[in-house]
Amino acid sequence: MGLLDGKLAIITGAGTGMGRSTAALLAAEGAAVVLVGRREDVLQELAAEIIAEGGRAVARAADITSKDDVDALLDWVHGNLGQVDILVNNAGSSSKVLNVRWISQQEWNDVLDVNLNAVYLLSQAVLPDMLARKTGTIITVSSLAAVNPNLLGGAAYGAAKAAVRNFMTYLHNTFRNDGLRAVTILPGETATPILDNRARPPRAEERDAMVQPEDVARAIHLVATLPQRTVVQELIIAPTIQRDTSGDIEISRWAGAPAEHSPADEAPADQAPQR
Repeated sequence: MGLLDGKLAIITGAGTGMGRSTAALLAAEGAAVVLVGRREDVLQELAAEIIAEGGRAVARAADITSKDDVDALLDWVHGNLGQVDILVNNAGSSSKVLNVRWISQQEWNDVLDVNLNAVYLLSQAVLPDMLARKTGTIITVSSLAAVNPNLLGGAAYGAAKAAVRNFMTYLHNTFRNDGLRAVTILPGETATPILDNRARPPRAEERDAMVQPEDVARAIHLVATLPQRTVVQELIIAPTIQRDTSGDIEISRWAGAPAEHSPADEAPADQAPQR
């Protein structure tokens, strides 16, 4: 008998990385999982794997930054599966341009849409299910960039992850006595495809020493399977060994800079530029 038997969970960004590992763990624990993402083929592949292992899974492609898509998703879930017990806001996006000096408004808005606005839309959509029954869990994957923002993750990513952490604290403070558990997971560097957006994508050996997707999934599994009477409001999961990122940060400073700007142009006369 699984700890999540009879529960229905929606997981965003389920096609790869942390979302994929989370979906597999929650399904193995007995939850029926709704796999949400942009690429239906990847989601269908994961759903087939979960079903082959005896679990219950369905794939639903959706743009979670669109209220129309989110409303349509919840309408389909209610009509075919029932009320939502667990929402895992895992989908994330970072920018190519990391320095606030150079980032465009469109790129800034795109990052906030995925990391913040989608969480608001999905949380708002599932609240009626949870508040009506006085039970439910919303888990959001933020980042340690929320508390230590820098050029590694970038201006937009750090701002969005800090804002979503604040939003989850709002949900916790406002609805905990109505039975809602609002949980924020704060991972450090994690070896997911989002690292490919870095100004210098980490090498394979560097990624091997980072938090792995399955590590974050285990943290999500922990907070989801605790008895309803207990909530872990925040959970930090980080690499044991902290690597030196100073060189990466300096490279990130100049990613996307206009042609007329360069490290050589802006470095003090007695200081050689670092790249």
